Amino acid sequence: MKIAIGSDHGGFDLKEVIRPYLIELGHEVVDFGTESHESCDYPIYGQKVGEAVSFGDCDRGIVICGTGIGISVAANKVPGIRGGVCTNEFMAAMSREHNDANILALGARVIGEGLALRIVKVFLETEFAGGRHQRRIDKIREIEKKYLK
Repeated sequence: MKIAIGSDHGGFDLKEVIRPYLIELGHEVVDFGTESHESCDYPIYGQKVGEAVSFGDCDRGIVICGTGIGISVAANKVPGIRGGVCTNEFMAAMSREHNDANILALGARVIGEGLALRIVKVFLETEFAGGRHQRRIDKIREIEKKYLK
């Protein structure tokens, strides 16, 4: 898969751990920054990753900030994005299986590196279940279309 990744300064160190792990797993990685610990605004990176996934340039995305919340909110403003903050493997599996999430949001100040890597692996390996869950995804798309007019 081609994975978009981005973080603010609070998620920079974790991004630098996840990026080589993704490559090790055989994925292509597009890094949208940030490139340092210098203070920056997470909406910039949430939007960049969201657009890469929404436009089809990347298959999935991973966004990281201190809690995962702010950058997830920003990414979810991009039409077609279904991103969730996950703090354990179960949440990562359910975000994919039930919600067909296309962006994973992580909080670098909330989880450690080992757990983050396990969450990433589950997120990338879990398939969408479809069935009754597809009906719900379709309803989410209807909501989105209503406000894009």
